[in-house]
Amino acid sequence: MKESIAMVERIYASFAAGDLDAAMQYCAADVVVTQDPELPWGGRYVGRDGVAEFALRLIGAIDSNVVAEGMFEAGDCVVQRGRTSGTVRASGVAFDIAECHIWKVVDGLVNEAAFFIDSPAMLSVLGR
Repeated sequence: MKESIAMVERIYASFAAGDLDAAMQYCAADVVVTQDPELPWGGRYVGRDGVAEFALRLIGAIDSNVVAEGMFEAGDCVVQRGRTSGTVRASGVAFDIAECHIWKVVDGLVNEAAFFIDSPAMLSVLGR
C-alpha cells in the first residue's frame, strides 16, 4: 500500500475517533479544504484553523460516518469514493449519501482536500 493512501486512511480513522488533533498532524500548515458552498458547512477553508472551523461546522450540523468503498492514487492525489451516513442533528433525519474525496499530498502532507457529496440529496435531508 502506498504511504499516501495509508496516511489518508489514518486521517479518516482520526476523524472517526473524534481526534481532530491527530488528523491535523497530516495536514500542511496552509492546507485548503473545499466543499460545495451550498451546504451549511461548505465553502473554502484555509490552514489548520480553517480545517478546525470546517470540522466544527460539519459536526454541528450532522453526525456522520464516512465509509470508503475504494481508494486509489492518481498522481499526487488520493481519490476516495464511498458513502457518508448518519443523522441530521437538528431533526434526527437519517441519510446515506454517495461521496468522493480528493486529497492532494505534497511532501508527505495533505496540501488540499476537496470533498464532493450528492449535494441535492444532502440538502433535501437537511430540509433545504
